[in-house]
Formats: sequence, C-alpha cells, structure tokens
Amino acid sequence: MKKEEFLLQFEKNLFNLFGKDLQTSTKKEKYIAFSKIIMNELAEDWKKTSDKHKNSRNAYYFSAEFLIGRSLGNNLLNMGLDEEYSQILKELDIDINDLEIQEEDAALGNGGLGRLAACFMESAASLDYPLTGYGVRYRQGLFKQYFHNGFQMEVGDNWTLDKDPWSRRVESESKIIRYKNQVVKAVPYDMPVVGYKNHVVNTLRLWQAECDDGFDFQKFNNFQYDDSVKEKNRAEDITRVLYPNDIQRPGKVLRLKQQYFFSSASIQDIIEKYEKNFPNDKDFEDFAKYNTIQLNDTHPVMAIPEMMRVLMDDKKLSWKQAWNVTSNVFNYTNHTILQEAMEKWSVDVVEEVSPRIMDIITEIDRRFVSDLVGLYYSVDRIDNLRIVKDNTVNMAHLAILTAVKINGVAKIHTEILKNETLKSWHDLYPDKFVNKTNGITPRRWLFYSNPELTNFITELLGEDWKTDLTKLKQLENFQDDESVLEKLMEIKLHNKIRLKKYIKEHENIDVDENSIFDIQVKRLHEYKRQLLNAFHILNLYYKIKNNEVSDIPKQTYIFGAKAAPGYFRAKAIIKFINEVKNLVNNDDVVNKYIKVVFLENFNVSIGELVYPAADVSEQISTAGKEASGTGNMKFMLNGALTVGTYDGANIEIFNHAGEDNNFPFGATVDVLNSIRDTYNPVEYYYKDENIKRVVDTLLSDLINDSGSFMFLDIYNSLVNRDSSFKLDEYFVLKDFNDYEQIHEKILQTYSDKKKWAKMSLINIANFGEFSSDRTIKEYAEEIWRIVPNEKI
Repeated sequence: MKKEEFLLQFEKNLFNLFGKDLQTSTKKEKYIAFSKIIMNELAEDWKKTSDKHKNSRNAYYFSAEFLIGRSLGNNLLNMGLDEEYSQILKELDIDINDLEIQEEDAALGNGGLGRLAACFMESAASLDYPLTGYGVRYRQGLFKQYFHNGFQMEVGDNWTLDKDPWSRRVESESKIIRYKNQVVKAVPYDMPVVGYKNHVVNTLRLWQAECDDGFDFQKFNNFQYDDSVKEKNRAEDITRVLYPNDIQRPGKVLRLKQQYFFSSASIQDIIEKYEKNFPNDKDFEDFAKYNTIQLNDTHPVMAIPEMMRVLMDDKKLSWKQAWNVTSNVFNYTNHTILQEAMEKWSVDVVEEVSPRIMDIITEIDRRFVSDLVGLYYSVDRIDNLRIVKDNTVNMAHLAILTAVKINGVAKIHTEILKNETLKSWHDLYPDKFVNKTNGITPRRWLFYSNPELTNFITELLGEDWKTDLTKLKQLENFQDDESVLEKLMEIKLHNKIRLKKYIKEHENIDVDENSIFDIQVKRLHEYKRQLLNAFHILNLYYKIKNNEVSDIPKQTYIFGAKAAPGYFRAKAIIKFINEVKNLVNNDDVVNKYIKVVFLENFNVSIGELVYPAADVSEQISTAGKEASGTGNMKFMLNGALTVGTYDGANIEIFNHAGEDNNFPFGATVDVLNSIRDTYNPVEYYYKDENIKRVVDTLLSDLINDSGSFMFLDIYNSLVNRDSSFKLDEYFVLKDFNDYEQIHEKILQTYSDKKKWAKMSLINIANFGEFSSDRTIKEYAEEIWRIVPNEKI
C-alpha cells in the first residue's frame, strides 16, 4: 500500500471510529485504526481460503483455550508487511512498537494447552492445511494477576474493553443452545489465522453467549431493575470467564454449561456448513469423508453426545446411522496423566445441564457394556472401562470409546498412557493409540520475539531454514567458530538488557544483565515443582549468609506463574516464593550474588521478552507428571540450556541436543514407581541438614504468611507424619540434593563462556523436531488425513 493511500485510509478510520485525526488521536486509537487497515488487507485472502475449504476434507480443532497473545505484530510478520508498514508509520512520526504494545493479550487461555492450540492453528495456516478452530470468546478471560503483600489476587481481564479489531462478529450464523432451564444464543466471532507469507488465512471461530431478548421492560418499569436484566446476565455468565471456580456445585454446573455451549454451537455450525456444501447427502453417509474433529483434552467431549443428538433429533437419523457418523469423526488428545485433569461429572450435574445429553451418554454406555459382555469381559474389567460408573460420567472414557485416534503429546507420556493410565483401553483398542509430540511455532517464538537472532541465523544459513526448521541443524557447522559464538552471546546480552528494563519498569527490581538468568515460567502446580526451585534459592541464601560458598557467579532467578483461584496450596507456594524474594533482595550480603523476580500476570507478551533472555530453562516437574511441556521448546529455540527431569518432551530435547549440552537430573519414572509406596520424606528431612533448614524456614520468623496458615500447610504436606494425606507427593525432598548438585554444575559450566555458547548453539541447531509445523504435518497425514489446499 502506498503511503498516500495508507494515510487516507488511516485518517478515515480515525475519524469514523473516534471522530479524531492524526494529531488529536491517542496511541490506542491509532492502534485500532491501523489494525482495521490490516484486517481489510487480509480480507481477500481470508475469503479465498474459506472458499477453497468448501469442497475439501476439513479438520476442526475444538479447544477450551486459545492463548493467542497479541495479533498485530505477528500478523504483519506473517503477511510479510512488517518492514513496509514500519517505514510508512515512521515517516508519519509513529513508532510501530508504540502501537503494538497498545494491544491487550487476548485472554482466551491459561497456559500450555491454549498456547499449543494457538501454535497449531498458526502452523496449519502456514502449511496451507484446511483447519478451523472452535472455542469460547471469554469476556473476562482467566484473570489478571497482581500481588498484594505477596499473595496472588485476581481481577477480571476485560481484554475487549477498548474494542477488539481482530474479531469479526457474524450475527447471521448464530446458534441456539438449549439447556434444561435456559435457552441462549451463541454468537460467532471470527479471528483470522494468518499463514507465513503464503496468502492463507484460516479461521478461529469463538462463541459468545448472549440472550436473545435480555431486557424485561415490564420489570424495569415496575422498578425491578436487577430483575429486568437477570436473563441477560445469566446468559452472559456462560462465557464470562475461563474455567469458573467449581469448588461448589453452582460452579460445576456453570463450567459444564460452558463446555456444552461451545461444543453444541460448533457441532451445529459444522453440520450446517456440510448441508450447504453437500445438500444431497441427507443421511450424512459421506460426512466423515469430509470432516474430522480433534478434541483438545476433555473439555470439548460434550460434542460427542451433542452430535448424536443433532443427527437423531434434528436430522432424524437412526441410532445406528448417527453412531456410524459420530464414531468416525472424532479424535482425542490426552494432555495429562493427572486424574483431576481427566474430567468426571456427576450424573445429576449433567442432567441439570441437559437431560437429553445424559440420556444419550447412558445409552452409549449401555451399548458399550453389552459389547464387552459379548467379548466375555469380566465384571471388573468392564467396570474399569465404563463411561457411567458410580453415578459419575467419565469424559476421557467417552472420548476414547468414540475416537478414531487417541494421542499423547510426548513419547514418554504416550507410553505411560498405554502401559499404565489407560492400559485397559489400550488392551482393547491398541491401534487407536499414537504419539504426537508437541511443538511450537517458530514465527512467534523466534522470528517475532527474537529478530536479532533470526537475522543472524539467516546470515549464516540463508532464507530456506525459515520454512524448514530441520535446516537449523546446519548451525552445528559453526560450533567451533569463535566469531559466531561471540555474536550469539552478544545477542543474548541484548535480550537480557531488554528484559532487565521491563523488570525495572514493572517490578522495580534492578538486576544485572551479566548474571545468569535462571527462569521458570509456567502454570503454578505442585507437580511442576516451583517449590523445589524456591527451596534451592533459600538454600543458596543460607550458604551465602553462613559463608559456605564464595566467588559464585551472579544469578537472577525469575518466576512467572498463575495459580487457579481455588487452588490453596498453589497460592501458598506463590506467597512463599514472594517471601523468599523479599528475603533475598532485601539482604545486602546476599543480593550482591543473587536476586529473585516474580513477574506479575505472566502472559504471551511477557513471554516474548522472557524466552529470548534466558540462560537456564527450569523444567523440573516430577518425572512422569508433565505430559510434554512447550515452554521447554521456546527456551531451547532461543538458546537457553535446560535443567530438567526425565519427563515429557525434556527427554526428547536431551536426545536431540544431547544430555551433555543440557543439565538432566532427578529420579526417573521407573525409580519413582519403585519407591512410591515406601517413600518416606521425613527420613530425608532428618538426615539432611540443608533440607531440614529450608523446610523449617516455613515455620520460622524469617518469612511471614500473614496468619494465613499457608506455610504450615506446605510444611505439613511435606513432613508432618500426622497428616492424613500422602507426604511429599511430588518428591521434592527426594530430588533436592540432585537438584543442588546440578546447579553447582551449571555454575561451573557458565564460567566457560565459549563452552556455554557452544552448548546454546547446539540446542538451537536441534530445535527442528520441536516445530509445530512438524507436529501439524503428522496430525494431518496420520490422524486427520487432510492435504494442503494447493494439492486439492
């Protein structure tokens, strides 16, 4: 677009949207007006892409989360227009970066699950695969986190408050969702998913709950003001927040209503599109030929009985016909072996949402049990497989029974599913189970967030690696080139300075860019063991105070984590880390050597600053608990070295980049399984002075939980023999000494900067296997059986 044409459209948008011009408009208003121009520019490609999908086999990705971050910069990059528009805006005395930071992160996810979905969508568009995403347009997102006296506090994340220029409301394609005692309207908002420099724009369709007639004039006129908008608020509550607190029954009902809401709307949408494109297939005999649906975890599993309901009740198919369609369309990704994450709903909760759906689930279970009886399965074996048991619906079992393929997300995770967690199912359906190791998009996590490293790699390798990440392997040819290693360290320093400025501005902590940036950013859960990291820092604090160490390199420990609002112990660990932070940073003897930072409200945009700046990537989950992880891949791509357990994708990173180029530690799955029943953390506590010292700090005057008893709860969970629960369930004390030793090795290795840079380069060179392009290609070829549009 020429400058004159751009200026005309820019000023027109500013006037039409805000009644202002270039001189009087704010940066936020300029950002919105500029984003509208980009939306208009990609509109033609979006329409062409949608048209190409109509008569081809399509895949649909159902996910409760899509953690997409900001859209402006990434869309410009993928459209190949970032430099052009940056220059045009510069000539207007506008810094494009000032506009980019006006955008709120789209609050549509929590952690790895949602970020993975966003990476998958972007990779599919970049590879020209016909993939459409379906999810929920949360009004308030998860929550915005802030700390008050070290405690996590939550406020709503109203990310659309200042307009959302990247969503297109499609009122005409709204759907009606019927619950037992409520009817709501699902309104679709479409977001463009831009492929990398290929003119492909796929669609992410997000549903927002509304009330058809949300205002009762008679009640308002009778001074019943709250009652006059009651139905409107009830409807909007369904998509108000991600993962409503479900400690109590009303929260459980609301969460399941939310899941049914987007599942029903999406199924209706797909079926309507199929009927429009193939009007003669009244019995849906070819539906599975043209459509395949991926269920991202158990949140969208209500889509299975909903498809049965629509096909039988609305389209008048028989049970046999409907089941033949349904059982050939769905695939299911399992993301965890944690039982609490494999959703189970009481029958009465499902019935309160939709009695008809409960009837269908019950009938699916009855027929399945009948089939197993015909195979001479014992009562006990059948009980292990039942969908409805003890008045509870097992959503994972429903997904596995129905799915064509079930996949884990890392090799070790898939093996655990097959041999332990879902062994009974694997014995029954061995051909259904496959592995698809997760991946991340290099466009956002390298090209966009680390342009200096991207340009340097291009200087060394040329342009081809950008569309084939396996070509990064050629970087190993430079592992002994001192000029290359020096440049790599220089780029890392620049990224650390960038993060340092952010930390000073937002956390008011001065950190040394020449210190080791040791970073752990991920959802707060006990199995991810942020507590182990905090114990290590506390142990280091004591060693420095007691002159047990000297001449150690400076270290900056950086955390970023949100805890679920109802997860008491996770919030206790956040408070503990913040207390350790204050203890360390306020001690003039200790803070010469180490500093601690806890980044408030960690999100995608903060991650874009964090991953390029890391020296050490903390991936320290209890072995066997982390399905895959993707943060480990973002750190690896940006040259951080992994200190990690033999868990999830860590193992594959160690295999590809080499254990010698990372820092593996800790007990393996086999070891932990062998000691699980006999493990006694109290023995470690009494036998090891360092362990006792850090654990006892939980009850000391050095730190303060403000009378919340949070630290007592952590203490009891580890070593109180009078506790009724299993002590140290995640083996923090078991792995403590091994973790200490590996950190000593990290400090020794870092003292040789050339060796460190070489290890960093080798990690970057071996990233190719962890690109989501590779993952999506495997899904497309082996599960979805779709081909790129260009090959149709």
